Amino acid sequence: MATVSPVAALPKIKHTQCFIGGRWVDSLSGKTFETVNPATEEVIATVAEGDAADVDVAAKAARDAFESGEWRKMSARERGRLLYRLADLIEENQEYLAALESLDNGKPIRDSRAADLPLTIQCLRYYAGYADKIHGYTIPIDGNFLCYTRKVPTGVVGQIIPWNFPMLMTAWKWGPALTAGCTIVMKPAEQTPLTCLAMAALAQEAGFPDGVINVVPGFGPTAGAAVVRHPLIDKIAFTGEHRTAQIIMRDASETLKRLTFELGGKSPNIVFDDCDLDAAVDGAHFGLYFNQGQCCCAGSRLFVHEAIHDKFVDRLVAKNQVRRLGNPLDPATEQGPQVDQAQYDKIMSFVDKGKSEGARCLTGGERFGDRGFFVQPTLFEGVTDQMSIASDEIFGPVLSVLKFRDMNDLIRRANNTMYGLAAAVWTRDIKKAHYVAEQVRAGTVWVNCYNVFDAAAPFGGFKMSGSGRELGEDGLKPYLETKTVTMSLG
Repeated sequence: MATVSPVAALPKIKHTQCFIGGRWVDSLSGKTFETVNPATEEVIATVAEGDAADVDVAAKAARDAFESGEWRKMSARERGRLLYRLADLIEENQEYLAALESLDNGKPIRDSRAADLPLTIQCLRYYAGYADKIHGYTIPIDGNFLCYTRKVPTGVVGQIIPWNFPMLMTAWKWGPALTAGCTIVMKPAEQTPLTCLAMAALAQEAGFPDGVINVVPGFGPTAGAAVVRHPLIDKIAFTGEHRTAQIIMRDASETLKRLTFELGGKSPNIVFDDCDLDAAVDGAHFGLYFNQGQCCCAGSRLFVHEAIHDKFVDRLVAKNQVRRLGNPLDPATEQGPQVDQAQYDKIMSFVDKGKSEGARCLTGGERFGDRGFFVQPTLFEGVTDQMSIASDEIFGPVLSVLKFRDMNDLIRRANNTMYGLAAAVWTRDIKKAHYVAEQVRAGTVWVNCYNVFDAAAPFGGFKMSGSGRELGEDGLKPYLETKTVTMSLG
């Protein structure tokens, strides 16, 4: 007999201060800001609002920990042990963290449990295993010399993360930085600071030395900008929107900080008429509507071959009509609210543009319920490449279906964007799959699947979708510098 999973209890809010130098402290200004439950529009908690003064203290604590603390003397294997311990503590507290993530972000708890927590733990364990495998090499140079390289940590790193996957983005940033031996000043998104702060508490419990991890909640123009400009911070890792990345590049130029960016996308999801129709429909639906469409790699431009276009669209309509929206803490909920009012307003403005530019709205396009930032799963057909909904990143549950006939013309259209983060192709023809994967300019290409992530597989984009990579060996490289040592043997 089937049982119904209970609605998760509201988690207790334990940490709302800045975490600097191993201590929980109020902001120096005494200011706070509210973090809001996007499903109810009610205040969850007030959080310390850090600014340049707090970032300065955090940067000095991180610099001290990097240059003279026990972290610098710690062996690589011991760093790995601490990361393993952090992953274990997250696993032990995963039900609390899943509820906290869903409360603060609005994502369904079924997703927090099935995706965010497992991928967070996997990422930390992957890099924990990498810690004692970072090494240089010897070089046979002319003359009687011994020449070798060493891989050394970049130093103090500033990390600025978004609100769509707060806990997972924390792990993506912390894992490689800590494995390399760097120390951290992190600025979480002001919309969703709570799980990052909870992870900082667990890192302290795991035994990370004071000053190795510092978390300063606050706003981009104040706390974020201070992180970018601070002279004691050697590198910036940013995930977010490309316009913010452009500001960061300008502000970081004075100190020539190392930069890595994981930015937005307008990813083409390409469906040929020889696909497995059931798998392609499910994959296209999941590729856009997962996490309320708030994914940088969302397959928001769905190219469907004209031979199967109509029946494909009909099946997407049917799936949208039965999609369950509601309380994110209810395991039966499939779609939660958007993260805040600003994001809700942005999405609805794009819905209006789609309608005014001549696309046909087949489902959704309206608010769901009378409170919270819920947007109905929205589907447009009759979309052309020039429409705003086909060219701009919406970051919401709005899917645009575009019809195609010729494959070469399709490739041109798929690449006709300033973005290049991800793409997908659905076909039973292996030659066609490899051809499209080769021709599409994107950092990740999925074949007959979508949103498949693993800590070992590099992720990042071409063009305006960013620079550098996260995850895998490539994700570790930006946190390391190469030092060449040449010794005379004469």
